[in-house]
Amino acid sequence: MKVYSSVHIRNVGFMSHVNAGKTSLTEALAYNTGATKRLGKVDEGNTIADYHSEEIARKVTVNTSLVACEWQNTKINILDTPGLSDFFGEVKSVLRVADSLVILLDAVAGVEVRTEIIWDLADIDNTPRFAFINKMDRENANFYNTVSSMQENLTKQIIPIQLPIGSADQFKGIVDLLNMRAYHYDGRGKPTTIAIPEEMLDEVNSYREKLIEAAVESDDELTMKYLEGEELSTGEITRGLKLGILNCSIVPILCGSALLNIGCDLLLDVLVDYAPNPLERIDDSQIASKESASLIFKTIADPYVGRISYFKVLQGVFHGDSFYRNANKSTDEKVGQLFTMQGKIQMQIPELHFGDIGAIAKLAQTSTGDTLTTKDSNVIFSGINYPIPTLTIAIEPKTKVDEDKLGNAINRILEEDPTLRLETNLETKQTLLTGLGEAHIDIIIEKLKNKFGVEVEKYPPKVPYRETIRGIAKRIEAKHKKQSGGAGQYGHVFIDISPYPDGELEFDQKVFGGAVPKQYFPAVEKGVREAMSRGIIAGYPVTNVKVTLVDGSYHSVDSNEMAFKMAGIQAFKKGFKEAQPVILEPFNNIEIEIPEEYMGDIIGDLNSKRGRILGMEPKGKYQVVKAQAPLSEMHSYTIDLKSLAHGRGSFNMEFSHYEELPINLAEKIITETKAE
Repeated sequence: MKVYSSVHIRNVGFMSHVNAGKTSLTEALAYNTGATKRLGKVDEGNTIADYHSEEIARKVTVNTSLVACEWQNTKINILDTPGLSDFFGEVKSVLRVADSLVILLDAVAGVEVRTEIIWDLADIDNTPRFAFINKMDRENANFYNTVSSMQENLTKQIIPIQLPIGSADQFKGIVDLLNMRAYHYDGRGKPTTIAIPEEMLDEVNSYREKLIEAAVESDDELTMKYLEGEELSTGEITRGLKLGILNCSIVPILCGSALLNIGCDLLLDVLVDYAPNPLERIDDSQIASKESASLIFKTIADPYVGRISYFKVLQGVFHGDSFYRNANKSTDEKVGQLFTMQGKIQMQIPELHFGDIGAIAKLAQTSTGDTLTTKDSNVIFSGINYPIPTLTIAIEPKTKVDEDKLGNAINRILEEDPTLRLETNLETKQTLLTGLGEAHIDIIIEKLKNKFGVEVEKYPPKVPYRETIRGIAKRIEAKHKKQSGGAGQYGHVFIDISPYPDGELEFDQKVFGGAVPKQYFPAVEKGVREAMSRGIIAGYPVTNVKVTLVDGSYHSVDSNEMAFKMAGIQAFKKGFKEAQPVILEPFNNIEIEIPEEYMGDIIGDLNSKRGRILGMEPKGKYQVVKAQAPLSEMHSYTIDLKSLAHGRGSFNMEFSHYEELPINLAEKIITETKAE
């Protein structure tokens, strides 16, 4: 593939709800442009974009794929994204680098949940977009119902620039309202120009008039000409439409069938003619800069090839076989050969111009979100605002061999997926993996096995409970005495135990008359702390207690630090049981963002989880519910919220405080712990 100048580049993100046909459309465009020689199918696992083993097995996209196509002396970088909400981090990456979007809709399902969410994000970023109503060949496909659904539920002026000829098994062609031409497609996706069907003429003229009205609103000169009744040329309509698309006041609607390759050639024409090039999407300072700078927006960790980094050139011209500086880490990076990608196929290219997208292999220190620059440049581009992972599981290697390989494998996966979190909980002694949902975590476990040969078991995460007391125990005695020939051990203490709300432990002493020498005070405290770490009634760490050493005795020969430490352990365990011990559970602060119509269901569900509603406030068209709830009830809340709010909700959660566990639940925890 040749080097393209910025004006001849189009960076287009393909986005939709799951199963709207993004990968099939990518395949059709790749086929029409010659990037692939056969028209692959998702169900057969042979598409250019879905090439990872987990995608082929599941028949669904889970990784963003870059497919560079050439059409009419223009390079179109297609970024095919996942539709499942569990992989929304991939969508956020593409939103950062795409200059326009093609949002697909199923002609039967119409506007779906992810359609609305992606549309709202495009509004926030002011990203130009096109709508493609796909699957017009399906039974019950209805172009006009889908258009009405879009106009009712989505923002912007949504205007068809094409109309379908027929639908379902009668879908055979498309009317182009811009050029007033009709096309009939044969069974291989080849178009033939035909006359506009006579029965469609009134409808075609009506929709063309709406298109003209929308186009002239983008240009004052065209508006005046139109209002004065002058005839507008196709070139003038085109100019107004392009301005409207660029400033996001117009979203044109196209239609077709990716599976049958109907209308896909017309989409390519529209992207070349109307999608903005990179020069039209950024400020003059970046365009004029002579320094080279690129943003890494995606990383793939391959156990055989190594790390592959996808980047967009945001300043100057980016050259291969050069040294660049990682501005985020202040380190030098050797950049080897540059590639432009067609799925997994790498095509070498010497340089990429401003706005182009490509890939680099084997960067040593550069991660997703980092900026690579020439040494004289101080620029650092803003990174990517990824969604926060909220579903946590515990993982454990199946064998010793898996245990040895797990650390390296999981670190490689963390490099390519910034929406994952991994931590070791020292209290529960579990390795915790947090992702965006069930499918996300299942895919990660599959990757560990298929790409790195590491098998793990998954378990529910344990709750880090605490133990404390509600009462007081006075003058609790413990004596550690041991004689086995020669020097023995002797430690004798009396302690008081009481609640202490201001911290984990307050240790004090009120020993009179040297009953316990001062040098043994630290040993008694050390014993108390050791006993607290192991827990008394259920094995959980103890907190919020005050221990006062009040009396004791010692032996001039046999007393030592170990003896008084052991006496401290015994006294604390004994006194803790007498001071009304209870179990504490962690509570989290929660903020839930949902459409108002789901408020009742959300609040009812929180109440059933022993949660407390703290308040509510509006946020645009959403409501934010603020609450507190016990962690034990919230481990699967990602799944629950997805069901309750039909995929339209989001939440974040952070630790707040500990509260006493209800007695019936505490008894259950104690029984389970003893059984273990």
